[in-house]
Amino acid sequence: MVVRAARPAEAGALSELALASKGHWGYDAAFLEACRGELTLTADDVVAERAAVVERDGRLVGFCTLVGEPPELELGMMFVDPAHVGGGVGRELWAHATAAARRLGAERMTIDADPHAEAFYLAMGAVRVGEVASESIPGRVLPRLEYRPKG
Repeated sequence: MVVRAARPAEAGALSELALASKGHWGYDAAFLEACRGELTLTADDVVAERAAVVERDGRLVGFCTLVGEPPELELGMMFVDPAHVGGGVGRELWAHATAAARRLGAERMTIDADPHAEAFYLAMGAVRVGEVASESIPGRVLPRLEYRPKG
């Protein structure tokens, strides 16, 4: 596995990967369509949100974004190709994101997680600090998690 900075030209592929990954949890087509805008990256987003990808055998199998400026960053997106869930890609992305947060001097990294992903983030050392309303689905609530990078 190789972790590298995402290229602006990969925005479309990353957006599709995000939708496919979200679909892994069994959400129906209407739900995924409602999330499309929130899960779509532009070339400018790739740069501004510090997108990083994991490649395996030359193929994009996951990505994450870090949004904001220290002292507080947000893990804006973290998605793994469904065929690679459970294969260590998420751990690689997490290690990259937390190392980047430390390098940038972040004291806190927040995560508004899909409920299905909460257990992963908790296992990685994040703690639940509350809830936040979904930007895509009215009435849906997401767990808000927090991780404190150590310097």
